[in-house]
Amino acid sequence: MDRSGAFPIRVFESGAILIHLAEKFGAFLPTDPATRAECLSWLFWQVGSGPYLGGGFGHFFAYAPSKIEYAIDRFAMEVKRQLDVLDNRLADNEYLAGDEYTIADIAVWPWYGGMAKGLLYDAGEFLQVQDYTNLRRWADQIGERPAVKRGQMVNRNFGDPASQLHERHDARDFKTRTHDKI
Repeated sequence: MDRSGAFPIRVFESGAILIHLAEKFGAFLPTDPATRAECLSWLFWQVGSGPYLGGGFGHFFAYAPSKIEYAIDRFAMEVKRQLDVLDNRLADNEYLAGDEYTIADIAVWPWYGGMAKGLLYDAGEFLQVQDYTNLRRWADQIGERPAVKRGQMVNRNFGDPASQLHERHDARDFKTRTHDKI
């Protein structure tokens, strides 16, 4: 619920939230019609495929109580196809929508950047992520952004446990409430 305006605005689903925030703050959503369409296309590509295919792969590869080879292979094949699509797009583009960082990159990076860096499901070798050089370059570049580093502090799946944020209620918590300070 965005209560910052004259009346509350209910927003749900990651793509809608990203668009709402980008429009509200005038950032990360291109205004040029062609670049905006490219950005939104990649955003909805992720929204429609990342959780199902990436999550399905992760479930069967890392979390399912019994290993089902067919399910692992099927989801791995689809994830590798998507990694290839991204790698090809990023061969000629710095970011997904072109030359600027957008909400498409923000949405895609946690799923596919994490996979390309071998951070999700401990599956880097299995997925042969070393073959996706353009995707890995993009993942590394985004991973160096200060806001992404701060985000990793509140996501306990990434980074040094000592630097994880114990609890976040205020922006000052990043400086005072990591596990190594409390």
